[in-house]
Amino acid sequence: MNRRELLYSGLAASAALALPARLPAQVRSGNPRDAILADIAKREQARAGDLLWRRDIVGIADFGLRSSEERFHFVDLERGVVDSYLVSHGDGSDPEHDGWLNWFSNENGSHCTSKGLYLTYGWYTGRYGTSIRLDGLDPTNSNALDRAIVMHRARYAERSHLEKWGRLGRSNGCFAMGDADFKLALLHLGGGRALFADSLGLQADGSIVEPPTREAPPDLEILSPENPVGIEQVNPGVY
Repeated sequence: MNRRELLYSGLAASAALALPARLPAQVRSGNPRDAILADIAKREQARAGDLLWRRDIVGIADFGLRSSEERFHFVDLERGVVDSYLVSHGDGSDPEHDGWLNWFSNENGSHCTSKGLYLTYGWYTGRYGTSIRLDGLDPTNSNALDRAIVMHRARYAERSHLEKWGRLGRSNGCFAMGDADFKLALLHLGGGRALFADSLGLQADGSIVEPPTREAPPDLEILSPENPVGIEQVNPGVY
């Protein structure tokens, strides 16, 4: 039985293996959203079972919020703390470039963000410098390795970009963060932890944001800059 078959089976034994060595702390912020995020983090850890080898922190990317919001949450189940940061989504998921993710896709070449549970691997050095490789554990993100969906730093995910343009730039489907925030991700999310992505739309008071919804066209076109230069010529998401 391979790792995905183990995950999909939903065996009770897998859930039992997911139990941490000690009980997770209660979230201390008193924030209704953070309590919900903690419950989601525990649920996703239980789904992953013994595929995880680190269980202290879970990353949750809430793409139901606009890219101008801090929507990548580090849920520390040992300390009972949630810290939130900016993160970009794929340009194929937001062709209007209005800051809202419209849809997910697992298709190669779509440049879309994929929803579902990921397993983080260790660091590696690639096109964007030090990055974190991700393995998709659900049918909705099973092509993550083939698509080279990773966590990496990007200038278009910096707060200065947000202050200038009112939204972040877009990736090719990767989880792109600003430099300082990504350094924290390297320390706290790499190497055998769970990362979960979905369109939750959770606000601090626990209410749900209703983003604009659109249906993906059947002939979704990958956008590119009008006059690409440098890396934009081979990586059209970075603008």
